[in-house]
Amino acid sequence: MRRILIATTNSHKLREVREILDGRPVELITPDETAPLPEVIEDGRTFKENAVKKAVECARFTGEWTVADDSGLEVDALGGEPGVRSARYAGEDVSYENNNRKLLDALKDIPKERRTARFVCAIALARPEGLVFVVEGECSGVISEEHRGEHGFGYDPVFYPTGHTKTFAELGPEIKNQISHRNRALGKFREKLLAFINKEARSRREP
Repeated sequence: MRRILIATTNSHKLREVREILDGRPVELITPDETAPLPEVIEDGRTFKENAVKKAVECARFTGEWTVADDSGLEVDALGGEPGVRSARYAGEDVSYENNNRKLLDALKDIPKERRTARFVCAIALARPEGLVFVVEGECSGVISEEHRGEHGFGYDPVFYPTGHTKTFAELGPEIKNQISHRNRALGKFREKLLAFINKEARSRREP
């Protein structure tokens, strides 16, 4: 069974990854079970660049196969902001509420039809020798005019996914995990990972 480190200390992300990859032929471990993760400066221009950098640096540092992600929200009316700065949109070490309030303030004069947005998630897998692969997933929707719901984290209370009349925070984790950007990225990740594991197994059996 392939042992893989989930390179995040975000409890919400850890739970989502475990739930979505549950039952797969991998042993998922957390930073609590390894040496402390290195501090990776997320200076990439895209979610993919940041995910790859985190996975590669953490795999090299810990000696473990590592999965890392970078994700966030892109709002069309704001030219793609907050983008890769989603977690620190309102400043360093701020609360989710601070970020949501800044976003709603920035969109206060924008009509509903122009409040289109998407969540994006990039997930990279690396081994100590380097990158194995990277995948991406998206979930489109619109930004609400007020905070709605108590579930989830980040921008969940202000994001209506396409086809739904409730925000991610109102829908709750069962529905969110079926349609989210992270679910879609992890679906691609799962397929590539299983193909890679099967390829490894065939290589070991061949004379």
